[in-house]
Amino acid sequence: MAKSYQEIVRDGLWKNNPALVQLLGLCPLLAVTGTVVNAIGLGLATTLVLTGSNAAVSMIRNYVPESVRLPAFVMIIASFVTCAELLMQAFAYELYEILGIFIPLIVTNCAILGRADAFASKNPILPSMLDGFMMGLGFSLVLIVLGGMREIIGQGSLFSGMDLLFGESARSWKLELFADYSDFLFAVLPPGAFVGMGLLIALKNVIDKRMKEAAAAKLEKPVSGGKRVRVTGKIS
Repeated sequence: MAKSYQEIVRDGLWKNNPALVQLLGLCPLLAVTGTVVNAIGLGLATTLVLTGSNAAVSMIRNYVPESVRLPAFVMIIASFVTCAELLMQAFAYELYEILGIFIPLIVTNCAILGRADAFASKNPILPSMLDGFMMGLGFSLVLIVLGGMREIIGQGSLFSGMDLLFGESARSWKLELFADYSDFLFAVLPPGAFVGMGLLIALKNVIDKRMKEAAAAKLEKPVSGGKRVRVTGKIS
């Protein structure tokens, strides 16, 4: 049975989030989320590749033989990654240099190939594009939240280096949250990323548990205004 658009949106943002639930794409997620701008840059590139590759895979799904399906998907994904690389080199070259190898490594992101194989190869173009966009958006939101946490704890600031992506006018967006803050190296390094990711997953699990308990409580709520039944007659 085909998913509705509401289910696709809910899956991408929360229920089947590629980072918090499927735990895919963790290598770039943990490596580059030292700041918010890095997270936004990688998130935009990943979302572009997910949306475009899902659309392309959906268009050719009825014409590609089963024997060459996965190689064809990889070639499509690699083409969109190249487009994302060229766009970033043209409009945000300094950020591209900072992200380094993790932009071309989007090709190996299991979340992208997984959505192409599990969803786009079995559904029409519009649902496939929406699925790719929402999965990319869900992944990007986790990147940004984790990047914000690490930037605040590690550097005592927020939105530093936004000019790398949004131009010189964005230099003033930086917020110095703590005066004379001594950098907390643990949050900037990979161990801090693992701890932050664990906290986000734990928070999602707690919220899911509360939501299930609230839904169960509604179902178990007694019905008010019960009727009394009078039974008459003799039993012999």
